[in-house]
Amino acid sequence: MIQVIATIQLASGKREEFLQHMRAVVPLVQAEEGCLEYFPTVDIETNIDAQGEPRGDCVTVIEKWRDLEALERHLIAVHMLEYREKVKGLVQSVSLQVLEPA
Repeated sequence: MIQVIATIQLASGKREEFLQHMRAVVPLVQAEEGCLEYFPTVDIETNIDAQGEPRGDCVTVIEKWRDLEALERHLIAVHMLEYREKVKGLVQSVSLQVLEPA
């Protein structure tokens, strides 16, 4: 199993528009062979010292995949190519952390 943390920095004020597109693609991703978990998250405000200020223009996607091959297939799935085309004007940057259990 591998896990992915995808951090998506959005253009100012575009989070809700982005999330509409994200919510539409989530069921398609969750139906992909090898997808164990896939969902978007947003920062919340807490009193936890180690947490920084909430990032209002950021979405973090939490993913679990059976293996690296499943993740690689996901990245080129037709619905993902279409989704990326729809959101490209909303996204400033994307960073991925691909992890395995230690």
